Amino acid sequence: MSQFTQQIILGLLLGGIYVAVALGFSLVWGILNIVNLAHGALVIVGAYITWLLFDRLHVDPFLSLPVDALALFVLGYALQRGVINRVIRAPLLFTFLLTFGINLVIVSLVLLIFTADFRSVTPSYSGNGLHLGSVTIPYIRLGGLAVALLLAGILWAILNRTRIGAAILAVGADRDAAQLVGIDLRHIYALTFAIGAAFAGVAGGIISTSQSITPTAGDPYTLQSFAVVILGGLGRVSATVVGGLAFGLIEVLGQSAPGLGSGYAGAIAFVVLVIVLVVRPRGLLGRLA
Repeated sequence: MSQFTQQIILGLLLGGIYVAVALGFSLVWGILNIVNLAHGALVIVGAYITWLLFDRLHVDPFLSLPVDALALFVLGYALQRGVINRVIRAPLLFTFLLTFGINLVIVSLVLLIFTADFRSVTPSYSGNGLHLGSVTIPYIRLGGLAVALLLAGILWAILNRTRIGAAILAVGADRDAAQLVGIDLRHIYALTFAIGAAFAGVAGGIISTSQSITPTAGDPYTLQSFAVVILGGLGRVSATVVGGLAFGLIEVLGQSAPGLGSGYAGAIAFVVLVIVLVVRPRGLLGRLA
């Protein structure tokens, strides 16, 4: 029983990482109708910023998360306003190709600057955990889950308690009507993408504390973000939280299934995703009308 409890806890903690990664992806997809294939690259940029601050200035990785957010916010705003906005109303294939190209450019630049060597962030408390009987909760993963839930709360507050959030939701609902009432679409587009990029940067900072990073390590996170959003349902912050936690649980429990190992965890998670799509095409929580 204690082993099963440990697996549940580890699954929820892993799910916290997926929540953090998918929040920005879900926002951009839901509001701008862009499936951002450069999302994983933005996550890795955030991870390298955390590593750089830790390696050169010995800044605690959790204290560097606001720097990740600010740097990626600026980068995201510039990318959307200067590049992506030019094809914002183009068919989905165009945005696919453009964001894929941006992904290649970012990965190549990071590779040029940092090389392909593995980097890791190992603060003094890395490897330590909270012991509750026979159950251990790693401090790093627990902190990551707390940050992920904090991000979800911040995003919910932005969208539901601020004028900017109201403008973002209005653009997502009907961009032409939003423009008619005086909303600056180009600014809101860029702001939405920038918030998504900022969240990706924070997620990268969290990831750097629990695994080694390389310039090409971001691609799986784009795919996992897509799966989390589909699993939970597009259009709600709560759906992304549920989807991320569920995806993490499925992966960890899949590793412990009889006859299976860690190599099958991802496959099991995506099989469950397909089943959810067949049974509930709008995800576990569905999308708001």
